[in-house]
Amino acid sequence: MSTTPLRVLIVDDEGPARARLKDLLSDCREAAPHALIGEAANGREALEIINQGNVDLVLMDIRMPVMDGMEAARHLAKLEKPPRLIFATAFDAYAVKAFEVNAIDYLLKPIKRERLLAALQKAGTPPSAAVLGELQEGPRKHLSIHERGRVVLIPMADVVFLRAELKYVTVRTAEREFLLDESLTKLEEEFQNSFVRVHRNALVAKAAISGFEKVAEEGAEAHWVVVLTGIDERLPVSRRQQHVVREF
Repeated sequence: MSTTPLRVLIVDDEGPARARLKDLLSDCREAAPHALIGEAANGREALEIINQGNVDLVLMDIRMPVMDGMEAARHLAKLEKPPRLIFATAFDAYAVKAFEVNAIDYLLKPIKRERLLAALQKAGTPPSAAVLGELQEGPRKHLSIHERGRVVLIPMADVVFLRAELKYVTVRTAEREFLLDESLTKLEEEFQNSFVRVHRNALVAKAAISGFEKVAEEGAEAHWVVVLTGIDERLPVSRRQQHVVREF
């Protein structure tokens, strides 16, 4: 085992749970050298700390407000060198899933010193985004991109549309565009309750649709376009998806 101390971040929404982990880490310091870098109360706070680039290992609760541990882990997987990850959970179902995919170490609460020490000593390769996607229940609240060595979060509530272009998906908000390296089909499956397909290459946020217009360009057949809240751009509705116009 390397003599270089692991730089550890604790992530849990409950103060007593964080205090308990700090005490346990202190008890393990001689056998597993480490330095406590900080604490966070949810996944979003954790990402802000990790973006500073000084975290080797994250002890992460799963059920937290704002952003849960599973979603935070999926965003972390976008980093070129993500920190290693150990989940801490009071829920057996999550632990069973983690064990089944054999990709994530986990600590079942209440955490015992011996179990924490073993996890610290064997913390290995971070799990892939695909594995984490299998474990997560429900859609993400954010998308994320890797930009200049940082994870940049895009709240799903801000996304107006998702459009496939070549190898990437353009994520459009009212303020700007982002390029996302994900499958439009997978995004449709994940966000089917809040987005609707209007074209083979475009998904639109239902909440962003303010109406439809029929436009006729010279020499071409008239067709429907989607009018979107917050941006001037109109997206065409394909012939196959014209039922969307009637439904809205």
